[in-house]
Amino acid sequence: MLKRLHWAILRALPLPFLAAFGTLMFLLLMQFLIKWLPQLVGRGLPFGAMAELVTYSLAYMVTLAAPMAWLIAQLAAFGRLAESRAYLVVKSAGVPLWRLAWPTLIVGAGLVGALGYFNNVMLPEANFRMNALWRDISLSRPAFALEPGVFYTGVDGYAIRADAIPPDSAGLLVGVTVVESRTSGGGQAVLAAQRARIQTQFGGQRLTLLLEDGEAHVRRSDNDDRYERLSFARHRVAFDLGSVGFERREASGRARSDRSMRTSEMLAVIDSLDAQAEARSDSARAAAFRLGRDPASADLPAERPANLAAPPDSVPLVATPAPLAGLPEPIARQALATATERARFVRSTAETAEGSARYESQRADRYRVEVYKKNSIALACLVFVLVGVPLGLAIPRAGVGVVATLAVAVFLFYWVTLVQGEKLADRGLLPPWLGMWAANVVIGIIGAYLVAREARDPAWRDPFAALAGLVKRRKG
Repeated sequence: MLKRLHWAILRALPLPFLAAFGTLMFLLLMQFLIKWLPQLVGRGLPFGAMAELVTYSLAYMVTLAAPMAWLIAQLAAFGRLAESRAYLVVKSAGVPLWRLAWPTLIVGAGLVGALGYFNNVMLPEANFRMNALWRDISLSRPAFALEPGVFYTGVDGYAIRADAIPPDSAGLLVGVTVVESRTSGGGQAVLAAQRARIQTQFGGQRLTLLLEDGEAHVRRSDNDDRYERLSFARHRVAFDLGSVGFERREASGRARSDRSMRTSEMLAVIDSLDAQAEARSDSARAAAFRLGRDPASADLPAERPANLAAPPDSVPLVATPAPLAGLPEPIARQALATATERARFVRSTAETAEGSARYESQRADRYRVEVYKKNSIALACLVFVLVGVPLGLAIPRAGVGVVATLAVAVFLFYWVTLVQGEKLADRGLLPPWLGMWAANVVIGIIGAYLVAREARDPAWRDPFAALAGLVKRRKG
């Protein structure tokens, strides 16, 4: 009987998992396309490049969709088990919950291993290739690469700047400045307009700026100080983009960030940064020790900084220190000035070393955050078993909407906790391990409570039955 229930649970898991995974991937893909497709279409990009970009973007979607789909599958499978009353029969026979759910734990552990490999090996490579492709697109299409408040100089002979680029505005730019440095006979032309619209022609080979309500300041020649000032209601400027067409560049030589490095590479970087931080701290301590033991052998600057030591005659001797007692006043002033200079030098060296060590430690912590994050998301597949099994048994007659809503609520709580922990860890307000593992710990504690409650009293999952029992006890 128990083996048949195990096989029934295992057979009930794949269909809801695949359905939920496909639905979530579709929704995430639509979100990506709605955000970026308008900026990609009409830029003269080959279809293969756009398809490759979408394919690489699927990697991070898998990381989000897999744990949530697994949670939905558990809720659906154990909900069906509770609806069939088979669980009540097994429970009445004295079978504990863990003996019924252990195959689900094994499947969850398998998903942890698969998703862990994906997050640590395949996802960084996909992110690296996607970032490289984004850079190639940005370099080849100025309209795509424009940033508010920054001059774009990718078009030969022109510099383009926009104060603001409203989102979802169909190519509208606000506060546009165009500097043309190759007018006839030399000279320069500066066009300033309140707004402009970007248009592309001939398959993205020509970019057109339609300037509105602006002025043109033109200097005809480099040797002529006179310039012309013209006002216009509309002015069209065309740029030939043939020289900046899309071209795939070699990505192997480009630097990788924390999100595009494999875990093994990040661990090597962390060890290197920790060693550098420790070396800087040791160097500062050794310098301070040498200065304290033998000031004459200290490595001081060849030239005394002007702001470190005053001339001997200007050093005030309010109270002569004990080591200088009995010395002539000029010699005491000289000794005090030298000691002051050396003390300030030690302090400056220690502060510089401390700041460098702190910076190296912060860099190492950012890599630690990414390592913990990848493994934390993978381990969520196992933690969600503690939540999915008792919650699934608690909703025996729930429909698809209830299951999806409950799964979204649990995963949303998990994801918000994870993201906030990442932000706090990046700012140094939390240790990296605590910021990234807090979500799993909280969900795990909640799941352990639900499992213990289910194992102790299965009637809690039916609030109406619990309420009826409470009323009956009070009447009795």
